[in-house]
Amino acid sequence: MHSQRTRERLTARLYEEGVRHPAVLSAINHTPRHLFVDEALAHRAYEDTALPIGHSQTLSQPWIVGRMSELLLAGGTLNKVLEIGTGSGYQSAILAQLVERVFSVERIAALQQQAKQRLAQLGLHNVVFRFGDGFEGWNAFAPYQGILVTAAAPEVPQALLEQLTDGGRLVIPVGSDNTQQLQVIVRQGQTFSRTVLDTVRFVPLLGGTVY
Repeated sequence: MHSQRTRERLTARLYEEGVRHPAVLSAINHTPRHLFVDEALAHRAYEDTALPIGHSQTLSQPWIVGRMSELLLAGGTLNKVLEIGTGSGYQSAILAQLVERVFSVERIAALQQQAKQRLAQLGLHNVVFRFGDGFEGWNAFAPYQGILVTAAAPEVPQALLEQLTDGGRLVIPVGSDNTQQLQVIVRQGQTFSRTVLDTVRFVPLLGGTVY
């Protein structure tokens, strides 16, 4: 059920569905997704589907993890990336294998603690965690070459735009519960170019923190 062959089947399916970046596919192939869900759901870990992780949050389907990761990397090699919404830590684990340093913000303390333990278990030590409001980003370590948001914002948070370096890329789902679109925003000086891509479905990006 959790064998390497099972992961390879998932990776092959993602390739067929359009995820083509070799490093992204390799990271997904080498990451044990079953560790990021409750044991009762582990048998579904290698399906291409979103799964609940508690606290009204979900583990994104592998296709969207791959899609967003390769969109983030489309501008070239990244040294410093900000992730908004650590969640289970699965997307963090993928990013940790693709970039030099990941700064990840999570508003739900219990999820963040679990994610820390999982990444430590996997020997991924280049992720730094912040307990806080994702709308605020993490200004202390800005600017970032890439920002990836794992929940849907009603509109693009201004703080995240300001924390992008010149030439940096922001990958974010934008919209309401009913209509969301994946967007890529690239900073060019004080202007921002926007590309609207796939129709997606994410949990909403919420403010504040939950202990």
